[in-house]
Amino acid sequence: MNAGDEPMLVTGATGFVGSALVRTLLQAGQRVRALVRPTSRLDNLRGLNVEMAVGDLCAPETLTAAVQGCRGVFHVAADYRLWVRHPSEIYATNVRGSRNLLVAAARAGVQRVVYTSSVATLGTHKDGSPADEETPVAYEDMIGHYKRSKFLAEHKVCALAKAQKLDVVIVNPAAPVGPRDIKPTPTGRLILDAARGRMPAYVDTGLDIVHVDDVAAGHWLAYQRGARGRRYVLGGENLSLREILVRVAAISGHRPPRWRLPPDAVLPVAWLAEAWARISGRAPLVTVAGVELSRKRMFFSHARATRELGYQPRAAQAALEDAVHWFNANGYS
Repeated sequence: MNAGDEPMLVTGATGFVGSALVRTLLQAGQRVRALVRPTSRLDNLRGLNVEMAVGDLCAPETLTAAVQGCRGVFHVAADYRLWVRHPSEIYATNVRGSRNLLVAAARAGVQRVVYTSSVATLGTHKDGSPADEETPVAYEDMIGHYKRSKFLAEHKVCALAKAQKLDVVIVNPAAPVGPRDIKPTPTGRLILDAARGRMPAYVDTGLDIVHVDDVAAGHWLAYQRGARGRRYVLGGENLSLREILVRVAAISGHRPPRWRLPPDAVLPVAWLAEAWARISGRAPLVTVAGVELSRKRMFFSHARATRELGYQPRAAQAALEDAVHWFNANGYS
């Protein structure tokens, strides 16, 4: 697949992973078109040579022009919230929105689609050992609306790819951290709170930490080298939550957390936080889904991506340092 004049469409281009991907594609000499909503915050695209296509995943009539003439589509956009007052919003974007985009891409004759799923859709091992793309999992294993929506979306994408004879490669990023996390994401919020010294306690869980720029590089590798219909974990380094917090504390000059709390002790706090969120309209700092997810170590292997794509992520320390330094430089701390 050689570079040409046809643009690459990136959905979610104004977001954390999407904007990193836009930079990767531009550095690779690709012409980039970004799908943006009229209300999208464009900070992450400022100064970049990117075409703008105004549209909405939930408004299929706006997607025809967005995909027209595109050689490839990177569907990165997703509603990544662990709590929302109206869960139907998450399913509308993540499931129905994905369907709308793939149908439009097929009609436009797009050569290849890279769909951004998540390790949230994969199975895990009870002993905490790293799981991979083939670890057994079922819908009943999904905790919370975000994971359920991404699980359903991935299955919808696979079914549509087969029905529409569309070339689709799936990537499953782990927990990306790094610069330009403007919202920030749930993982970014955890890093930010730790960098502020606001995490005196922790639960015994673990995450696969990966630099957001490595996730972006993995998307481009998947487009170029990925096998049709195949999934690829884009991970980095598996770390316990305590180790993550200790490292962030050292980077930011704060004391590391001292107390380990069992999930059952945190769960009542999460229920109360969500009850207050329904009254106040403000997202809770602790969510029930987040606490339930902490019972599992989200450890994964990216061996397939390394073997088949040439994916080589940097150490987690670099990702954590870049995240903390970016938050500090942009007035978040």
